[in-house]
Amino acid sequence: MHATRTRLSGLFALTLALIVPTVLLATPATDAHATHAALQAKLEALATRAQPGVLGIAVLDPQSGERWRVNAERAYPMMSVFKAAVAAAVFARIDRGELSMTQTVTLTRADIVDGSAVPSIGAHFHGDRMNVTVSQLLTAAVSESDSTAVDALLRLVPPQDVTAFLRAHGIAGMRVDTGEAGVSRVFEQLAPGQQPPADETAQAQELRLQRGYRAYLADRRNRSTPDAAADFLRQLQRGALLSPASTRALLALLQAQTQPNRMRQGVPGNVRFADKCGTSYTLDGLTAAYNDIGILTWPDGRSVIVAAFLTVSTASKAEREALFADLARTVAATWHH
Repeated sequence: MHATRTRLSGLFALTLALIVPTVLLATPATDAHATHAALQAKLEALATRAQPGVLGIAVLDPQSGERWRVNAERAYPMMSVFKAAVAAAVFARIDRGELSMTQTVTLTRADIVDGSAVPSIGAHFHGDRMNVTVSQLLTAAVSESDSTAVDALLRLVPPQDVTAFLRAHGIAGMRVDTGEAGVSRVFEQLAPGQQPPADETAQAQELRLQRGYRAYLADRRNRSTPDAAADFLRQLQRGALLSPASTRALLALLQAQTQPNRMRQGVPGNVRFADKCGTSYTLDGLTAAYNDIGILTWPDGRSVIVAAFLTVSTASKAEREALFADLARTVAATWHH
């Protein structure tokens, strides 16, 4: 009996030795699956909260390639998000020696386009002409979301070349077709150089702008899927788009964008955030585009990419801001877990 008990004890110990490591190895995978499912559910809840607007989200772990997606396959109007892609294409030309940071571009009063997050080129324009360097244009376009600056850059690298640059790097769901002046003409329903009729009544103007808003929502130009925006940022971060120097320079310009303060409101204070926002104006309570794409990076080097596009939203500005801040908090809490 004693010998039998010894053999049974040995068998029991061997069984434990075989089982316990298996359980320990399975636990991280189980935890990862639970974390993935929990984040996915939270993102879907945010999209539901955005209704009747449509919120598209792509969250990408650049280390593992894992993604969380909600309405991420459809194309959304970018508005100023496209300026990041234009800047990348310009930096690529600089890397090839076809452009330089010190090269100057001459702007005239006719080149001034309304719209920037902070007072920029238009506010500092004096006289009839002004020379601006490519470096100044990049800073204004990316960090300050200046419309005049990005349209000046598109004179150096046309929209079709920006899209070709994206396609050459496998980014198929993002396209650049026109500059800020072109987008404004769609909204205003005016041809190039055309001004509103001098005798246009307030009612006629309202009807024209309503037509323009519908036209912009139906327009397929300057669109991106959240997936493509996340891919763009991942390729930028990993140095697949630009030289190391240009990669650092563009990421620094994105990090310097502090207005508008969108997902940034929900990013922890110890986390670097490099992002680009895009916003349309609101007409009759409807907002065509309210976007933010960015890279969160922790002090230990961990990072996560988030691309969020909100369209046809009837939410107030405060509600939209809270939605994006909560998105950033949700993602950050998952990565900090």
